[in-house]
Amino acid sequence: MEVTEKKQNSTSIFKISGRLDSNTSPQFEKQLLETIANGQKQIIIDFESLDYIASAGLRVLLKATKELKRSDGKIVLCSMRDYIKEVFDIAGFSTILPIVPTLDDALKAF
Repeated sequence: MEVTEKKQNSTSIFKISGRLDSNTSPQFEKQLLETIANGQKQIIIDFESLDYIASAGLRVLLKATKELKRSDGKIVLCSMRDYIKEVFDIAGFSTILPIVPTLDDALKAF
């Protein structure tokens, strides 16, 4: 898994590639929670290059969402492949996390 982070205006954009599973999610969790702890309230996670997500990856997103809600922040997910979106639908995460088709749509969500 590779995670790149960039800032656009007041939004942090994380782009994940590869697999987000039990082996890789601790690294992503640390990076994401550090960003939130540093006061970032608008976060986009771009899944365009994500090949696989396990329950450990979903747990990281849920934890980050809870942390952001405490500070009136928001997380938006974008550019999911159909089979990744299906995982979110089956787990019920698509009802609690905003998921939009493109990065441009995500930037407009704030």
